[in-house]
Amino acid sequence: MGQAGCKGLYQSLLDYKTEKYVIAKNKKVGLLYRLLQVSILTYLVVWVFLVKKCYQDTDSSLQSSIVTKVKGVTFTNTSELGERLWDVADYVIPPQGENVFFVITNLVVTPNQRQETCAESESIPDALCCEDSDCPPGEPVVAGNGVRTGRCLRAGSEQKGTCEIFAWCPVETKSRPAKPLLGEAEDFTVYIKNFIRFPKFNFSKTNVLDTTDRAFLKSCKYGPKDPYCPIFRLGSVVSWTGSNFQEIAVQGGVIGIQIEWDCDLDRAPSECYPRYYFNRLDNRFSENSLSSGYNFRFAKYYRDAAGVEFRTLFKAYGIRFDVMVNGKAGKFNIIPTIINVGSGVALMGVGSFFCDLVLIYFIKKSHFYRDKKYEEVRDLEVLAQMAESSQQSVAPDAAGLAEQPEVQDGGGAQKENGCVCRQLLQPARPGRQGNGKVNVEQLQNLQTVEA
Repeated sequence: MGQAGCKGLYQSLLDYKTEKYVIAKNKKVGLLYRLLQVSILTYLVVWVFLVKKCYQDTDSSLQSSIVTKVKGVTFTNTSELGERLWDVADYVIPPQGENVFFVITNLVVTPNQRQETCAESESIPDALCCEDSDCPPGEPVVAGNGVRTGRCLRAGSEQKGTCEIFAWCPVETKSRPAKPLLGEAEDFTVYIKNFIRFPKFNFSKTNVLDTTDRAFLKSCKYGPKDPYCPIFRLGSVVSWTGSNFQEIAVQGGVIGIQIEWDCDLDRAPSECYPRYYFNRLDNRFSENSLSSGYNFRFAKYYRDAAGVEFRTLFKAYGIRFDVMVNGKAGKFNIIPTIINVGSGVALMGVGSFFCDLVLIYFIKKSHFYRDKKYEEVRDLEVLAQMAESSQQSVAPDAAGLAEQPEVQDGGGAQKENGCVCRQLLQPARPGRQGNGKVNVEQLQNLQTVEA
């Protein structure tokens, strides 16, 4: 970049640009400008202020506490357990439910297990053996039930068998029932009590409807007709996720119950109420997937008359319910209101900018509009001096004509060939004084010519 380029760049940094308003008599561009203004104004009023409520200060740091209570009883009669009545203490884990609770719907029961030696299950790959050396003593079976004793147990003349282990025997061998043991759990109910607090506004609320009717919680059920009741039927919750309760009860699953709080604190506190959403969280679309379903094991321990401990092992299939709470609260505040109003006013300038682009680049007479809109003024001081000098040059000419003397002789004008030579009476411009009067030397020369 040369010296001239650097100088031009330096001078351009000191330029000042001011707005120049040009009225363009173009109906199409004028209509476009008004449509843009109306669209921006509608967006600000409807979306920003009415829908998003950007005039409010918000608090999303929700503090929440959840208490759940399941109710319902059912009766079963199996070969392992015999006749048995199941209540909340039997099928709900943990008993004191919080934001996560599990309801048993199906079982694999292995009764009367004692700590002794027995053959490992054939379904365990690491337990298969052909001779005793395949079962090193003291080593646990990977994904198995106990510790190897060093013996390989084979049935009859079979060449392959399983390692002998020290474990809770007999080991679990039964498969999952095809029909859920506690299929009637579909009619069980769960009471979800939720307490929330927005610390920024010091606002607290519960999802239980404020009412003086003590029988309200005993008779209501959540549904379209009663959206404020916090008691939910388990079968209905599963159906709202798009699943069938009897199908999910066979191998288990995970259901999400989402409580959404959206409180407008500019209104009465009674108008702040929760909304409930239900989703299935496990892999429901892959029936043959190893990750589908939900199960775990637990045991109940006893002692016989001799004081020897034994237990009953349960492999429980069921539905896990995860209760999730989120939300926000909003209240009017002048600061976000001013910020959004200012942003809206600035956004109105987009219409002018877009219409200018149309006038400059897309209409037929764009060059004419461009010349009218952009005008370059290099130096205001130089223009002022030029205007002043032009005024001074005009003023002496007018003064010279006004002060031009008349040559008299005997009360009358001297004439040559009957007229006064006016050209001689008007001296040349360079001969004038700075004050606009005729030069004395020129007058003497004029008299000599006349004589």
